[in-house]
This record gives sequence, structure tokens and C-alpha cells, in this order.
Amino acid sequence: MDIDRKTEILRRAIELIVNEGYGSLSMRGLARASGMKLGALQYHFRTWDALLVALVDYIDAEITVAFEAHVGSTSDATVKDTLSFFLDNSDTFFSDMLWVQLWAMEQVEPLISDLIEEVYAKYVDYLEAKITASGAINPHEEALMLMSMVEGESLFMGEGRRWEKDRLAVQQTILSFVEERYDRPK
Repeated sequence: MDIDRKTEILRRAIELIVNEGYGSLSMRGLARASGMKLGALQYHFRTWDALLVALVDYIDAEITVAFEAHVGSTSDATVKDTLSFFLDNSDTFFSDMLWVQLWAMEQVEPLISDLIEEVYAKYVDYLEAKITASGAINPHEEALMLMSMVEGESLFMGEGRRWEKDRLAVQQTILSFVEERYDRPK
């Protein structure tokens, strides 16, 4: 069925980005990596933009499934539960290499920038609602600050980075801060 083949192609695209960098992702390169001719790839994704939209939609859907599995009932999830999910980089969709490459790709592909921002917006809104419930005065700004902290953690302490050895301690510090600020009983 087409959906299975499309998923296979999108997974191959992610592998290319993670293993070879976003510069290796092209219609021809993806066709070659998927063991198909360019025309066959274009049957599934007629244009470059269609491929990019499908790729980000796929990443978003996988993150959503993983998020719901991690936090259980979203109504019961705490701010700490949410951030611990984002700090766990053991899954391909949270690997340092994927997000660093997507950030770089955002600089040259305006469509990717718009699409990735929509993924972030969903979680910023979610965090903002949780932070609002905690009684914070500036929930929108604090949600943005927390997402920035999580992204910065990956950038500064990610795989192969200078402060990688400090990563676990920094993650624990972020989670302790969040728990104290937002999740303590009222």
C-alpha cells in the first residue's frame, strides 16, 4: 500500500538527514537511498515541497504518539513530565543530530522553518496552559523560555559537544527547577 511505502521513504529521509546531514537530502539522493528511480519517488511525493510537508508531518505525528505514551493522560501531565519528555533524546526523533540538522535546514528552506515552528507552537501552547494552571504571571513567556532551555540543552550538551559530560546534571537541574516552580502542590 502507498502509505507503507511513503512511511518507508520518510524514514529513509530521516536517516539521510541524521547520518549524512540535511545537505544530502534531495529528491535524487532520497530516490537513490530508497532504491528507487526518481520518477517512482515523485509518484509518492510530486514536488520537493510535498516531500518536506510530509516529512515534518511524519515527525510531528511520531512525536505526538511518543508524547502521549510518555505523559499518559495529558490532563494529568505536569510541566516536569512534559519537559522530561523533550529532554529524553534516546529516540531517533529527538536525537541531537536530527534536530541540529532540522535547525540548519530551517535557515535555507523557509517551508521547513514554517512547518517546524508549527510543531513547536503546539507544545509551547501546551506548556503555556500547564504553566497558566500553576498560577504563573507570564505563562507565554515562561513557556517560550522553557522550550528555549530545552533546545539550548541539546545544542550545548548534545552528542560530541564540549559539555556533553554535564548533560545529565543539567537535565536534572532543569527538571528540579520546573518541579519547584510549577508542579509543587498549592
